[in-house]
Amino acid sequence: MIRFLTAGESHGKGLTVIVDGMPSNVEIPNEYINNHLARRQMGYGRGMRMKIETDKAEITGGIRFRKTLASPISMYIENKDWENWTGKMSPENEKPEGLETISIPRPGHADLVGVTKYNFEDIRNSIERSSARETAARVAACSIPRKMLEDLGIFVGSYVENIGGIYPKENYTQKLLDNNIPENLNAWEIAKKADSSKVRVLDDSQEEAIVEKIKVAKKNGDTLGGTMVAFATGLPVGLGSFVHYDRKLDTEIAAAIMSINAIKGVEIGSGFLSADMFGSVSHDEIVKKDGKLSRKSNRAGGVEGGISTGLPIIVRAAMKPIATLMSPIGTVDLATMAEIEARRERSDFVAVPACAVIMESMLAWVIADFILQKFGGDSFEEIKERFEKYNTEINDRVKNNFDV
Repeated sequence: MIRFLTAGESHGKGLTVIVDGMPSNVEIPNEYINNHLARRQMGYGRGMRMKIETDKAEITGGIRFRKTLASPISMYIENKDWENWTGKMSPENEKPEGLETISIPRPGHADLVGVTKYNFEDIRNSIERSSARETAARVAACSIPRKMLEDLGIFVGSYVENIGGIYPKENYTQKLLDNNIPENLNAWEIAKKADSSKVRVLDDSQEEAIVEKIKVAKKNGDTLGGTMVAFATGLPVGLGSFVHYDRKLDTEIAAAIMSINAIKGVEIGSGFLSADMFGSVSHDEIVKKDGKLSRKSNRAGGVEGGISTGLPIIVRAAMKPIATLMSPIGTVDLATMAEIEARRERSDFVAVPACAVIMESMLAWVIADFILQKFGGDSFEEIKERFEKYNTEINDRVKNNFDV
């Protein structure tokens, strides 16, 4: 139903985004998009690039007077650092004489596989598009349908669970899995609380310990990874399907999160922990609550049989440490085939907080796509009317069954 395309390189002139398939009349203030772009740049342990760039999306089509037109939406995000890379990245001129040809790949990055697959002589050609800079364009793209979700009462949030193996004293993820949360919980409120932390955690003492570990990593020229949780509240029952592999809600969520740079693991609900449990513990008991069907717990993470249950969708992901090290590990120079230390490239020491915001964005995109598949119309008004009618009918249907 909806799709987006991004174009641009890390040190090119800028990033271009096209979002297609949005209905008309969704209100999109430009500052809403820019707020999420700013959130992506947050976090202790980021590199010098974040001091150069202040990401702003310029809307160049598809929106008039702050409302979508149902035509493709185009946006442009300027790379402020372009002025320092014009000669090195020019799309028009010949390669300048004497410009370095990069031949030393970094382990853990797309350097070696990129030049091998695309027959490049210069690793710079792999570095530029495989860089996480592209995720700024994703956040801008996903902010469009995310705003539509919020207008329907569906909110997405995230927080950092751990960085470098440092976990909180109080496990908020477990509260979500136990369904030990307020019934009207708004995921965005939790995200705002996380935003107040330097590393987007919910535990002040954990933040202090993580910051100290990041300082150690920086001193040693090393990097750190971690785990993040993104979740969504306010969803209806019935998004997705079990009839085909590519119509399952959890299939698309997992693929979207796995597509983010440096993500090496994704789980929904209890995920891998459920493999260690008895079935009597793993599954969520169905109960009647205030005239509605609900679950005692939410270890399924809000999805059963590829279909949303109406409880919060909970997604946990693992981000590996960033591949660029200031104290490099071993590699091979492709020009000489000599063993050598890996090349340094300007980079972050930790990007887990930023990655959590990107997770939010990709989760919002997938949910919005399934909302449009189920309730689709040409205008937001049509979608909202169908969405509200469906929720009323579902509640009435369950209530009537109870009354029989």
